[in-house]
Amino acid sequence: MRRLFWVRIALLLLLGPAPLAKGQAAGGVRVIGRDGQSRLQITDGDQIQLQVRLPAPATESSPVTFHLAGLDGPVAACTVPAEMDACLSAPFPALGWYWLPDQRLTAAVAGVPLPGETAVAVAPRPVVMVHGFISNWEAWQPYLGAEGFLATLGLPGFAVGDGQAPGVLNTGSLTNPAVRTNSIAQNAVILGDYITAVQQQTGAEQVDLLVHSMGGMISRYYLDRVMTSDNVAQLIFLGTPQSGSACVLPVAALGFLLPAALEIQPSYMDGVFNRQIVRRQGVPFHLVAGIRLLEPVTSPCTSVPSDMVVGLDSATSIPLDSVTQIPLTHSDLIASPELFTELVKPLLQAGPEAFAPRTDPPAPAAVAATEQFSRVFTGRIAPGQSQEITIQIDPDVRLANFTLFDSSRSLQVEVRGASGNLLTLDPQANGLLEVDDPEIMIYLGYGFTDPRPGAWVVTVLPTAETPAAGADFALMARYQGGGTLTAQTNPTVPAFGEPVTISARLRAAGQPVTVDLATALLRLPDGRTVTVDLNPGGDAFSTSYTPTQSGLHAVELIVSGTTAGGGRIERAAFLSFEVQPAVEEVGQLRRTLLTGLGVGGTLLLLFCCGLAFLAGAVLVLVRRKSQK
Repeated sequence: MRRLFWVRIALLLLLGPAPLAKGQAAGGVRVIGRDGQSRLQITDGDQIQLQVRLPAPATESSPVTFHLAGLDGPVAACTVPAEMDACLSAPFPALGWYWLPDQRLTAAVAGVPLPGETAVAVAPRPVVMVHGFISNWEAWQPYLGAEGFLATLGLPGFAVGDGQAPGVLNTGSLTNPAVRTNSIAQNAVILGDYITAVQQQTGAEQVDLLVHSMGGMISRYYLDRVMTSDNVAQLIFLGTPQSGSACVLPVAALGFLLPAALEIQPSYMDGVFNRQIVRRQGVPFHLVAGIRLLEPVTSPCTSVPSDMVVGLDSATSIPLDSVTQIPLTHSDLIASPELFTELVKPLLQAGPEAFAPRTDPPAPAAVAATEQFSRVFTGRIAPGQSQEITIQIDPDVRLANFTLFDSSRSLQVEVRGASGNLLTLDPQANGLLEVDDPEIMIYLGYGFTDPRPGAWVVTVLPTAETPAAGADFALMARYQGGGTLTAQTNPTVPAFGEPVTISARLRAAGQPVTVDLATALLRLPDGRTVTVDLNPGGDAFSTSYTPTQSGLHAVELIVSGTTAGGGRIERAAFLSFEVQPAVEEVGQLRRTLLTGLGVGGTLLLLFCCGLAFLAGAVLVLVRRKSQK
């Protein structure tokens, strides 16, 4: 029977093929879209199925493979059952097809090629760009328009907020820093609506996401919590602080640009965000990191190498499919032609082999705060005024970096060391930075190697450019060496009404310090602040706080004391915990949503709420089990 089957196939091939189905090309391969219709034109990344029809029914089960010109292996397969003459492959995305020299499909039965081929026209995937903190869509202008980077590749480009589709992100603006920003979650919903509109305009089923800085956090949240279908082909990060950036601490201490400034803090990213936002839905993650600063004295608020505000260790703290480095600063990552040509362009032009299936990584364990900081000193300077700030530097400090945030970018500082002498800040010896870019959180940065222990005095002064109304500022120091404050909150994602323990331990040269101050300033979700004292317990201090609001709580913990040698030491830690909504809040939301719905809509919503409640219960059980 098998020999007879192949004889019939040979005769039919010599005499000519059977009549073709509608939309089927001469080779017998038929492209089926997500809607079930035959397609001879698709967009790169569209979900398709491939169908073949044999010249005669198979006498036994016969494997079929589908091949795309220029690729070594098959792109899909199916099996023709006995006594049947056709089969349909499983659905798969046609990713990377646009960049192949041609798009000709053929089929083979049991390894024997069928005659003919099907040509498919493939359009490019759109690129959606997401800006970062204290920024807007205009940051992407080098990529947009007829002369933009993307136009050189023939790629359609869309930047969230550019008006090409509805939706504007709110990540803050220094022109009015006291106005609240959106949260990461709120911006992720806006991103989702924007992507949907781009899909409707272009007909594309998938887009590439190209993101800068905080735009990467928004995009990760979108993939995990908002995206409901395979909308994204790949995610390309430019300088995203995957574990946050301490450079935002002075901004947050002033109460500016909240809640975004709190969500960028390392304690939030490591203790809350990264433990929950782990689903990637098979999307490849690629990172380009700036490493412009290499010497520790030149990097005021991050480890080195860094791009000035994001250290390489933070940018690479989550599993990534690829990491490349380039000696650029944070802002230059989004504007550099060299970066686009050498690093971004090859990713956008990736072929099918770059899109192998991927699994989600596990959630990382919570980590205690380890970086060492002074408290953040804040104030306001008007013309004719100045303010002195005393910062204690304890023995064994190898490096002290200072960061000044100035809302007007007009203030100056004078620094007197522990000797009392006025010090000249030098770009080489002290890594002096003066940053004019308003999208960079730093205004002034400088550092000292092996500073003399004792009281250092920084005087903040106005200049001729200081506004008549004055300028808000915040100053902090970051230490390497010396005393160590370890601190944490537990749990980091408490249920409403669940007590949260805030604990700290201060040591110098491995020995406990005689502590005379241990206090925590809590910034509540509604913007109010609460101060609580920590109680001693052995060589550690702790307190229990029961939150009365859901949402993100930020903690500035200050501990100071005297070392065994009589030296003064002070440290601060910046912690976070996020309280889950109360039952009453969920009920009120449900009542609000039900208002105006019909019976059918009400039943559907109640059903969805039931599923959400069940999923939430499972997540809580999993989280508690993981914490044991």
